[in-house]
Amino acid sequence: MGALKDRLNDDLHTAMKARDELTTATLRMALAAVRTAEVAGVEARDLSDDEVLAVLTKEAKKRREAATAFADANRPEQAAKERSEGEVIDRYLPKQLTDEEIGSLVAEALAAGGFTSRAHMGAAMKAAQAAVAGRAEGGRVAAEVRRRLGA
Repeated sequence: MGALKDRLNDDLHTAMKARDELTTATLRMALAAVRTAEVAGVEARDLSDDEVLAVLTKEAKKRREAATAFADANRPEQAAKERSEGEVIDRYLPKQLTDEEIGSLVAEALAAGGFTSRAHMGAAMKAAQAAVAGRAEGGRVAAEVRRRLGA
């Protein structure tokens, strides 16, 4: 079992003992998503820390999108709950890059790969995502790649 999954389990037990309902519910949901990913595919397997991190990133994105949807639907209590769950998940994610840091990493990746036009968008995105390594949302990276390739 990966260290991140162990940390999630340990923190779940601590939250349960402290009777922290928000953290307990959020970590149970996150661990359920990890277990679902573990049994997806041909055979069950333990996920690496990077794969667990990818699952948590996806769950955090779901919370942000749900909070926005609830806020737009004039349901502030539900939006606040989703934001709170997102904050719990964010504790386990690496610090997100700033726009300037994304810009410099994307510029380096594009220069290293020799990508100069929109025709290279797919390969440029692959190189940029590898350079960013999960420390920024794909949409932010894609916007920077499009800007640099002259979209």
